[in-house]
Amino acid sequence: MAKYEELGIAIEGSVRRACEGKRVGVAFSGGMDSGLIAALASKYAKSVTCYTCGTDDSFDVAAGRELAGILDLPWVQCRISEESIENDIRELILATKVSDPFTISYEMQLFTVCRTADERLILSGQGSDEYFGGCANSVTEDDAGYESFRDWGLERLMKVSIPCERSIASNFKKKIAYPYLDDEVLHCVSKLDPAELRPDSLENRKSVLKTVASDLGYPVLAHRTKKASQYGSNTTETIRDAARAKGLRYNRFIAGIYESLGLREANLLRDAAVDVRMDPILLYDAEKVLSGLGKTHSEAMAAFYKKLVSEGNLDFLEDEKKE
Repeated sequence: MAKYEELGIAIEGSVRRACEGKRVGVAFSGGMDSGLIAALASKYAKSVTCYTCGTDDSFDVAAGRELAGILDLPWVQCRISEESIENDIRELILATKVSDPFTISYEMQLFTVCRTADERLILSGQGSDEYFGGCANSVTEDDAGYESFRDWGLERLMKVSIPCERSIASNFKKKIAYPYLDDEVLHCVSKLDPAELRPDSLENRKSVLKTVASDLGYPVLAHRTKKASQYGSNTTETIRDAARAKGLRYNRFIAGIYESLGLREANLLRDAAVDVRMDPILLYDAEKVLSGLGKTHSEAMAAFYKKLVSEGNLDFLEDEKKE
């Protein structure tokens, strides 16, 4: 019996339940996660097409084309470019109302896949990094830092990424299936020794999933290299180039698009003329509180700055903590 046989059976079962007898598209980066989903889907689906977002010279496009050929599956590029990216961002914002620059760059890949695909069902490899130790940061952290980073990643996945992706799919009248987030798969993961899931080097990330892929008959997938999707697709660099061409910083470029659509403030701090990176989970939680209070981002920041000016320091924040 293979060491992770139960997990492998659960992953294959989740793919089968999602796609059996259906025409499906796969959000396909050319890496192991989406590659395993596509390979398993080809055993049960009526048809499988692999869709890869990226610029013509991107890492993911080259990897996706290559792996689709190895798996003998049809492949389609969802092309982005400096010329198209501003309109792509505009469409994504209209579909999701998301304003966080990181989320926009990260979810652009799925957005272009859903826009391009003919199939009503899209399979996604989301969740593999968070549950199988795929993030580079998890290698360099100490025990406390690793657990904190892992928990943050899982919270962000469920609070930010999945809701955004469901909005994207709904916009194009499609559905998304997440085999790695299937209840049976997560039950199997929960029974593993956490130490087995924690990588001790960059090369050893997702070692459990690599073993599963090999045991299921796809050893070629275990050695696929991968970049974070926003970098592998060249999305981040393309947005940066488009912003630079207009003399703008990355975040300000995206905020300007958001504001041009007549939507509310582009993030919690944007209207205060402060250029910082907001933690998307913090932003999500803050928006819920503000909504309940009937306040806008601008009103919240204006109140904060008035208090700051009147006090001349930040001691009032410490006082509130003590209370």
